[in-house]
Amino acid sequence: MSEWKMKRFWSQATTEQGDQGFAILLDGRSVKTPAKSNLIVPTEKMARAIAAEWDAQTEEVQPHTMPITRAANSAIDKVRVQFDEVTDLILAYGEADLLYYRADAPAQLVERQNEQWNPLVDWAKSRYGVTPVIGQGVMFVAQEPDILVKFAPVVKNMSEFQVAAFHDLVGISGSLILGLAVFDGFVSAETAWNLSRLDEEWQIEQWGQDDEAKEVAGQKYASMVNADTFLQLCD
Repeated sequence: MSEWKMKRFWSQATTEQGDQGFAILLDGRSVKTPAKSNLIVPTEKMARAIAAEWDAQTEEVQPHTMPITRAANSAIDKVRVQFDEVTDLILAYGEADLLYYRADAPAQLVERQNEQWNPLVDWAKSRYGVTPVIGQGVMFVAQEPDILVKFAPVVKNMSEFQVAAFHDLVGISGSLILGLAVFDGFVSAETAWNLSRLDEEWQIEQWGQDDEAKEVAGQKYASMVNADTFLQLCD
């Protein structure tokens, strides 16, 4: 999404319910998305969260402090107009999920992966009737031909707003299974983040923390938490 900047020109942000959902108003004028669509969201609590972000702005609007607004813009301007393409991109993670690829050494890392990742794979087996093939190393591991067919119904039946959040949960974690586990309430976003970072944390334990990598990881974690927050606001 391209960044946009503007000076604060309004006194108060409010919400208004209409036939299509809940609009956000600045001194009575409808907020527009970057693509000039009306910013109308599905729930009152989402609209209020967005209005609070606008009210929190000072002299110049800072989009990076408005994650709910940005996610809603993405849902309307991006996901809504290319829903199948976005959901297909998300589903593709089901063929090369992070949880399918395991280390072959050292033994402590292998044990940690099995201990922490296997419960999620077992949950996916029970929940979706899939039988993921688990491999070692980074070489591609072919999955059962219909694995995406089994994952697809839940993703394809999400709203564009849910997909906007889910896209980040899956993309940041590198795992469709972890994203679905958060969506289904099986694990928290924080737990999913920690599981997705298992290999990186192992390396940190062995070699120490890199300051730049730590900063990047912090930004990704914040984005994942924001995605989960937005997802909770969809219903």
